[in-house]
Amino acid sequence: MFDVHFREGRMKLARSTHALVALGGNLPLGDDRPDAVLRAAFDSLTTEGMRVVSVSRIYRTPAFPAGTGPDYANAAALVEVDALVDPEAVLAALHRIEAAFGRVRGQRWAGRALDLDLLAIGETILPDPGTQRQWQSLPPQDQAQLAPDRLILPHPRLQDRAFVLVPLADVAPDWRHPLSGLSVDQMLQALPAEDVAAVVPWV
Repeated sequence: MFDVHFREGRMKLARSTHALVALGGNLPLGDDRPDAVLRAAFDSLTTEGMRVVSVSRIYRTPAFPAGTGPDYANAAALVEVDALVDPEAVLAALHRIEAAFGRVRGQRWAGRALDLDLLAIGETILPDPGTQRQWQSLPPQDQAQLAPDRLILPHPRLQDRAFVLVPLADVAPDWRHPLSGLSVDQMLQALPAEDVAAVVPWV
């Protein structure tokens, strides 16, 4: 399914490939509740040249870190992108969608109407395996303070977060992390049961 491969600093590209996108938000936008904002964001992905292959259910999850605001609506999408497009361009497209929904980037993990995270593009590793592992193992106390100055793929926190993996299991349960080799389902099973149980379908 996934057609991009990292080999000795070079990417072997097919004509198109798949990207994994996480969507989240915990603030209303006008009269729209967070779940409605996410549904509108699904449609907006196509306006930026992405073909939506599959979308997850929308889930309700406690704010992260705990106690920092209202519950979040979270979801995931599997989209097809032009394999010749630079991953930075895909990220820029997601940022344009966020801006159209009123997102102003400021404090990390602050409440927002819409947050779009580029989780992965196929098996691409950026900028390199060593840097990816460094951000993956960042101590929790530093995660709220430090942000990379470049695109890190796969997203260094995806294997730690039930609110990412539960929706992702709806659209790409068999995708494997190119460093750990673990599938989405395997990463989800490795999380504490209470974290997974806290992610429930939005009613």
